[in-house]
Amino acid sequence: MNIKALRAFRSTLSEGSLIGASEVMHLSQPAVSRLISGLEAELKLTLFDRSGRNLKPTPEGLAFYREAGRILDNLDEVPRIAAEIRAGRTETLRVVTMPRVAQSLSAPALARFMRNSPETNVSLDVRARREAGKWLAGREYDIGIGALPVDHPGIRSKPLLRVRAQAVLPVGHALSSLPEITAIDLAEEPVIRLMHGLLLRDQLDDIFRSAGVTPRQTCEVAASQLACSMVAEGAGVTIADELVAGQGASDRLTLVPLAPARWMTFGLLYPVSQSKSLALLAFEEALMGHAEELCATSHTLELA
Repeated sequence: MNIKALRAFRSTLSEGSLIGASEVMHLSQPAVSRLISGLEAELKLTLFDRSGRNLKPTPEGLAFYREAGRILDNLDEVPRIAAEIRAGRTETLRVVTMPRVAQSLSAPALARFMRNSPETNVSLDVRARREAGKWLAGREYDIGIGALPVDHPGIRSKPLLRVRAQAVLPVGHALSSLPEITAIDLAEEPVIRLMHGLLLRDQLDDIFRSAGVTPRQTCEVAASQLACSMVAEGAGVTIADELVAGQGASDRLTLVPLAPARWMTFGLLYPVSQSKSLALLAFEEALMGHAEELCATSHTLELA
């Protein structure tokens, strides 16, 4: 595949025009246009809509851009990688984390690792659960951190800790004084839940379904952190855990454990048939140490 054509496509989309792409690539507009046309012919995809005065990306073009962008970003890293190899600095730890535990679990553990392993380069990426598995199985990363289970033939998992599901309420809510909350208690509350296809949405729906409850009003959002932010703004209540609700607007939230108890498991994800590097082993140790500290100070967290 013509790498220059890929760059022409990315530059046209990111700059918004052939003129912008031609300036960035130091090529004429016709040359950029020919590169894109050749790429479309090779891929058998229509990447841009040419019906108007300006090129507009098609849905196929946007989908391809999301996937091809990472490939080009990695290619752009080649000179840096070569320089580090020449300097004798070759070890890199690549971590991918799911958003729910990025701030509370993954970032502190990686910071601990960096303090103990200053000679190792690190990268931390955040991807949705449905995307993280694909990139991890493709060996883009050395380790993933997220909610279990993950059903993918290219991934093996190891439980790390589990956290009890809790009702997340605005501070001062009428239910906040209860020692535990049931789904029935929340039946008349506006419920902030995640969109279809996300694990926490399935878990929340199952909690209400098992209790025979249909919430009075619902609002769907794309991320757990956003659901908790909506609760902090007084828009309703949600069900999450302290790893998520302890971030951001935690001073405006009250967490009350659900009854009967529901537990959510988080763990480590690895590409199948991977041999662990010394850096990966050291990061696992840092992650376990941070998890132990979290569990030692909470009644709703425990090691798996």
